[in-house]
Amino acid sequence: MSGPSFFQTHMGQRFFEGTVPQLVRELQRLNGNLERLVAVAEQLAGQKQSSSAESLEPAPGDLEGR
Repeated sequence: MSGPSFFQTHMGQRFFEGTVPQLVRELQRLNGNLERLVAVAEQLAGQKQSSSAESLEPAPGDLEGR
């Protein structure tokens, strides 16, 4: 193929100078959002486990007064 390489064309320059950096920023933003989502999901899972464990297993002091 003859002619300029893709990076030497106007479209190639726009791609490498604009599109690629924007993709990287969006991927970083997506990763940050996913990290926050996982942290919240882990917190909720921990709360559900502790609340379900509390309702199923009586504490040692709960049985003394009966």
